Amino acid sequence: MTWKYQREQIQQALGDARPVNRDDLLLPRDRSGQFTRKMAPPAGVIPREAAVLLLLYPRHDELCFPLTVRNTSLPQHAGEVSLPGGAVDPDDGNPINTALRETAEELGVDIAGITIWGQLSAIYIPVSNFSLTTVVGFLPAPPILCPNPHEIAEVFEAPLSRLLQPDCVITEEWQLGGQPVMVPFFALNGYKVWGATAILLSELVVRLRRMTQTAQ
Repeated sequence: MTWKYQREQIQQALGDARPVNRDDLLLPRDRSGQFTRKMAPPAGVIPREAAVLLLLYPRHDELCFPLTVRNTSLPQHAGEVSLPGGAVDPDDGNPINTALRETAEELGVDIAGITIWGQLSAIYIPVSNFSLTTVVGFLPAPPILCPNPHEIAEVFEAPLSRLLQPDCVITEEWQLGGQPVMVPFFALNGYKVWGATAILLSELVVRLRRMTQTAQ
């Protein structure tokens, strides 16, 4: 599968208006199988807007994307693996501009050549009260990354095809909030990619598999 074919599949997947079933996402559950994560804010609570960028680019004839390991000194989501992004500023105007600005600030990427392909579903993040929009963008060549050391401890690259491999998803029992929780995650580069990042990546996986099934 070439990156150009992957590009066509992703663009079609992002244009698919059908919703994704929550059962297909990498969401934590308790031992009885019930979801433990709130998918919407409590009544009367207005979440803050945030955005991240899933930046795709070709390398060795397949699409790859960067993931960041957040600095442990950050006040929120310290040490977590995530896509570049952050809170929407009033001057941004929309989540796309936020995702691009934050990617430039965190990774030093020249955003001038990025083409926006679309967006994934918004995700509510209870711990920080964010409504997170995932913007999907494309660069025709691998970017030069200059991570901001104040925000980013490490950057690593993952091939998109890895997300589609069955052994990439692992579920473990963790203690969260003093309770046993079954947590699914993507195993990438020795890291456990879970939480909001796993949810949004799993939505893309679901959409891509739909396209594959439709093509058969």
